[in-house]
Amino acid sequence: MTLPGMNIAALQRFLEHRGVVVCGDLRVELLDGGRSNLTFVASDDVSKWVIRRPPVAGLTPSAHDMAREFTVMQALQDSSVPVAKTIAFDEHGSALGAQMSVVEFVDGAVIREQDDLTTFTDEQVTDAVGALVRILAELHAVDTEAVGLADFGRPNGFVSRQVNLWAAQWDRVKTRELTDVVTLGAALAETLPPESAASIVHGDFRIDNTIVDPGDPARIRAVVDWELSTLGDPLTDVALMCVYRSPAFDLVLGTRAAWTSDRLPSPDALADSYAVASGRDLRSWGFYLALANFKLGVIAEGITHRALRGADSGSPAVRAADATPEFMAAGLRALKRDWN
Repeated sequence: MTLPGMNIAALQRFLEHRGVVVCGDLRVELLDGGRSNLTFVASDDVSKWVIRRPPVAGLTPSAHDMAREFTVMQALQDSSVPVAKTIAFDEHGSALGAQMSVVEFVDGAVIREQDDLTTFTDEQVTDAVGALVRILAELHAVDTEAVGLADFGRPNGFVSRQVNLWAAQWDRVKTRELTDVVTLGAALAETLPPESAASIVHGDFRIDNTIVDPGDPARIRAVVDWELSTLGDPLTDVALMCVYRSPAFDLVLGTRAAWTSDRLPSPDALADSYAVASGRDLRSWGFYLALANFKLGVIAEGITHRALRGADSGSPAVRAADATPEFMAAGLRALKRDWN
């Protein structure tokens, strides 16, 4: 079977050239999940590796930055944040015609949908979320200079750039005019808070971007999907994690997402847990929630925008924009938390 974006013989030559011992024939399969980078599992008679590369079409470099993902995972190898062991990176795309990362395979479960939670007790679910919050706090506490990531991003002005980026993205992807989008975007630009101390931000932190122990989901074996990571305001990470809890997020993903399950703690409870774990003051919290809602609303609109132009044809993607008004309204309500 032909795998788009994969050349098994070239991959094997690359691994052997990098000193990786391949025992027997190399076998490769494509993993399901996500709209982002292609993820393969390669195995021989002894070992398993995960191969990541950008999609073969519709490449948006900023959204498929393989070097960024590999760099941050490599930097976190000896930290308290669990990540897969990094093996090799093909910077010039010599093997597959595009940048490629190779990391050690981490065995475990990925909890994507609400049905995936049915095998766990309520206590296990609560413990798993608690572990995730602690890991996020530990990520934000990593000394970026000590791990070689001092130049990993531009933290100064990060929040302001986020507001401008997502406002500009709305103009590119909107499928209709929505007054709340204009109102919220303007309000965010006018109420920028003093930024929190800079840290590594994951950019997409929730349970389905982790690998857990199937018998004990509170044991997080690895945090994955680091392609959006950078240096920035850690409260943007926390707020996005909380806003992902909205039932409207199901429309964005086109499934009953595990992270929207009512078995998980509320967004406010998540925020409180993070504040305790990190020792951070969640000041201007309404602003950060509003910004996260603004971002997700624009993302939802963008999914439908692409679907109407032929991408994701016949999928729930055409309904993703139904969530946009809900996110924008929630963002406006969140801002009132700071004003009142």
